[in-house]
Amino acid sequence: MAGMLAFALTAAVPLWAQQTSQEQTQGEAEKAEAQKPEQQKPESRMTPAQAKELFASVDTILEFASDDSKLAIKSKVKRRLTSRDAVEKYLIDKMKDDKDAKRMERSEIVLKKFGLIDQDFHLQTFLVSLLKEQIAGYYDSKTKTVNLLDWIEPDTQKPVLAHELTHALQDQRVNLEKWEDQSNDDISHNVMEDNQRVATDEQDTAREAVLEGQAMAVLVDYSLKPMGQSILTSPDLVKSKADEQGADADSPVLQRAPLLLQEALLFPYREGLKFEVDLLQDKGPAGAFGGVLDRPPATSFEIMNPHAYEGRVKVPLMKMPDVHPLLDGEYTPYDIGVMGQLDVRILAELFGGPQTAAALTQSWAGGVYYAVQKKNAPEKNSTSSISLLYLSQWRSADAAGAFAKMYADELSRQYSGVKRDAKAEADQSEQIYNTNEGPVLISTNGNSVFVSESFDLTLARKLEFLMLGAQQGSSQNVAVAATPVNHGLTGSMVDFLAGCGVMRAAITRGAGHLY
Repeated sequence: MAGMLAFALTAAVPLWAQQTSQEQTQGEAEKAEAQKPEQQKPESRMTPAQAKELFASVDTILEFASDDSKLAIKSKVKRRLTSRDAVEKYLIDKMKDDKDAKRMERSEIVLKKFGLIDQDFHLQTFLVSLLKEQIAGYYDSKTKTVNLLDWIEPDTQKPVLAHELTHALQDQRVNLEKWEDQSNDDISHNVMEDNQRVATDEQDTAREAVLEGQAMAVLVDYSLKPMGQSILTSPDLVKSKADEQGADADSPVLQRAPLLLQEALLFPYREGLKFEVDLLQDKGPAGAFGGVLDRPPATSFEIMNPHAYEGRVKVPLMKMPDVHPLLDGEYTPYDIGVMGQLDVRILAELFGGPQTAAALTQSWAGGVYYAVQKKNAPEKNSTSSISLLYLSQWRSADAAGAFAKMYADELSRQYSGVKRDAKAEADQSEQIYNTNEGPVLISTNGNSVFVSESFDLTLARKLEFLMLGAQQGSSQNVAVAATPVNHGLTGSMVDFLAGCGVMRAAITRGAGHLY
């Protein structure tokens, strides 16, 4: 298992902004070819002696992971040496059969509608290349087996083993097959189901951050032990190094990835590790590992604000009104979810840059989106078939205004032919734009921003009235204990990547710089 969402400190260049190979000059192409010899050398394989040494180290490293995390060893962990071809087959099979992969495929249109990935971007094809580059090892919770890679030297794999064997210990405590994924693929069809989805939307993503954060914590402690150090001796340094996770020269595919994918790939590692550092300082190993597994956080807000999790601070939660009577005649429900603090950070980083993202992330106070598909749409796989609404709340009117301006300024990422229609605006609170996929309404009301995309203006204003009204003095008495978990805007992508294996970028740019 591995985590998927991460925040790059340097702004990533979206794939649509990259130069194509056809745009290179002949000289640049020749130079690029001259730089390839190292990559073209035959890949070395582990010798039988090296494999024996690595297999022998599994039990010793498992004991270290157990002592470091205070998670008990309840059974022996199976181990298997696997080839690059076998890993590639494993990844392709997951793309075909994994529930998160199927949800991610469905949500791709909504991500494009929001402008988080380019309209022409082929997500699944790119993901296979990215995972082949990034995977450094994995624990399979179905077979209870840690998989070792036969093309990487034992000493390089041992810290990875510390990470993956922590997953084995987590599995022995809580049964990861059940603990990780309580979701189903059902679409909500009434207001009660809508609010159940909203109330539980980010749970799987938060749990992935717990699993990867704990595993990263053990990896870091394993790496620091020869120097007589640990996370608790240098907590601030560890958190600063976690923020350095990201693409480097050895990760050309990750460097080309849209910011959304970079964030999704690394979020559980970076934010999960920083979450664990704070918990270790405040609660010690038993509280930071077993205690969190027994009472896991439910949102990205809690992961990014560990003291809020510790203090059981109420998470910003918004309520969906009954929009079905207005929409169900012409539209089919397609997707609903929380726009969580993580989602806002990605969107603001992409649209406004790092400084804007930092300011808006701290000012976020809740958000929910709802997407429907036109029943008579000729192209069901096109963003033109989707209409959506998005209501966000902020800690101040200034922050709400800043977000509305940023969102409006970047509409050309999503649409062509964007042109403001000031004559259609009812008052100064509204911004209306015509696009190739219909009107966009952005309305600011105090600390709230309402966005409607591809609904006609009369319907959009009715939806705004209902959405704002639902938040006035609403009490969220939603029964969620037995509710299947849905996934938010980026959640299915986070969850799928988190299930594939530990990612190289998390190790070489984060913990790897510590030793």
